[in-house]
Order: sequence, then C-alpha cells, then structure tokens
Amino acid sequence: MAGTLTRRNFLSFDFGDRHGPGSNHWIRVHRIAMACRFEVMLSEEDAGDLTAARAALDEADNLESLLTIFRESSDTSDLNRRAAREDVVAAPALFSLLVRSGELHVATEGAFDVTSTALSRCWGFLRREGRVPTDAEIEAARALVGMEHVHLDPQTRRVRFAREGLEVNFGAIGKGYALDCMATVLRRHATRRALLSAGRSSVLGLGGRGRCWSVDIRPVLASRKVARLCLQEGAVGTSGAGEQFVEIEGRRYGHVIDPRSGRPAGGVLGATVVTSSAADADALSTAFLIGGADLAERYCRTHPGTLAILVADSPGHPATVIGHYSRATLEMLT
Repeated sequence: MAGTLTRRNFLSFDFGDRHGPGSNHWIRVHRIAMACRFEVMLSEEDAGDLTAARAALDEADNLESLLTIFRESSDTSDLNRRAAREDVVAAPALFSLLVRSGELHVATEGAFDVTSTALSRCWGFLRREGRVPTDAEIEAARALVGMEHVHLDPQTRRVRFAREGLEVNFGAIGKGYALDCMATVLRRHATRRALLSAGRSSVLGLGGRGRCWSVDIRPVLASRKVARLCLQEGAVGTSGAGEQFVEIEGRRYGHVIDPRSGRPAGGVLGATVVTSSAADADALSTAFLIGGADLAERYCRTHPGTLAILVADSPGHPATVIGHYSRATLEMLT
C-alpha cells in the first residue's frame, strides 16, 4: 500500500490593516523555528520596535529548544525519556504549558490531548510515513495515551508519567504558546502594535488602536475563502483536514487523530478559533476539528470570548459560526 502526505500550508491568511495609514508599507522580521516561519510584522510608523521584534523572535528560538521532540537535548525529550521512571522537575515554561494542556484536555472532553504521540506514531504521521495500522496496533497505542496519566505537582513543578511509553508532544499548541510568549516580550518593550504569525496556522494581533488586521480564512481543500476577520487584538488558530494525510487504496485518512478513538477525525474540513490566547486558539481548533460543532457549542457556551468557525467536510454545507469574540468582526464570504 502506498501513501502520500500533503504540505503543511493549509490555510491562507491575507494580512493587512484595513483602516491603517495611507502608506501601506510594512516591515517584516522573521526566523525559522518549530519547523515553520515565525514573523513579526510592523507598520512603517512603528519601525522603532524592530529591536523588540528581534527579541520576540529570540523567545521563539528559546522555546523551540525547550519544547521540540525532534532534539534529544530538549527539555521535552528529556521529560519523555525519564518521567515514567522518576519525578522530573520541569522548567517553568514547560510546566506552565503542561498545566494549561491539562486544563484544555478537561474542557474539551478529551478531544485535545498532548499525550497522543503514540497514536501519531502508530499511523505513521509523526515521521510523515503514513500507514493504516491494525486494530490491535491502535488499541496498543491507545493504552499509552491519556492526560490523566500525567501527574503534576504545582508546588515543586515535578512531573511524573503513570505509564511507561507515554510521551507528550506540543505540536498542536506549541506554536500558539510561542506567540503568546513573544507578545509578552513585545509588551515588555512597550510595543503598541504588531502582527505575529507562526506558519499559516497561527496569528496574534496586538494593539488595534481603533484599526484592525484583516485575516482571510480558507481551508486548503475549500474552493475559496470562507470568511474574513477584522482583528483588533487577539489570536487566530486553525486546523484543517488537508494539512497532512495518507491516501491508501482510494481512501483518505487525515493526520488529526481523535485520542478518544485512536482513529483519524472526520466530518470537519477546517476549524478556526478566535480568542485572546494563541495557545488556546491552536489547541481548540484541533479539538473542534475532532469534536465538531457539538463540542464547539458546549465549549463556547461555558467559555465566553471564544469564536469558532467550522467548515463541514461535505459539499454545499455553509460554515458554522459559534460563539463570540468582542475584539474581532467576522464577515462570511460564502
């Protein structure tokens, strides 16, 4: 059986200041980290913030060395090697991300789970070598998954895994978390206005000052753009069925695995979330891609300040809009 994987570029963001100064000149500072392009965009009137922008990109570099699972020397790799055998004292940033991941796991009814590494490996997506595993392989991988098996001691920042073979992977939240930390650096430098992005899936806007950043949303498998956001301050995260997939004997299996079933999620072509935190927006877009509109409605009902746009994986169905975010205006294009 032969399989193929797509590129990771599955969403189109068109950046621009809809009500900005007349020049339309932009300064972009970027760096490659976490296997994508991190960028800070400033208007020419904010050129004095270039030093702050470079400091923010330094923060992305630092977080990659902490969070990546593709470097044996990273803190996360060290945690995955040792935490099933002994207590591991985590760095403050790593521990904070584990805590938030646990909270989001509960809030999304288990749809978001940073311990699903065994399932991604089982399906071959971790190394981009997609395959369809047997039922027995899936069940064996599921036994190694579950945020409830990660024990966290907030007093000492000690972490312990209850099961040998359990691993954490921050691929569905790490880029957003990095943008949040970069925004903290910019605010510390008194930067009033900037647009931060990580690849084509995560955006954070600072300082609308009465204007907004224009963000166009289009899942890669959709025929056209589905919505446009006027974002003043806040974050946009998206997940889509077209980011990675394996096609075997005419059947398409997406890379986003439902940790509750151990099988690829289906039914939603793309999920976009707008909220105040880029980490939350990233994680929730993955959870809603898995759990669909029902999960998104339950979450948004109990978590005001969250807007979700879901595109169904079926022709002729319009996008579903759930919730509300006060610092963004949404215009549907289909």
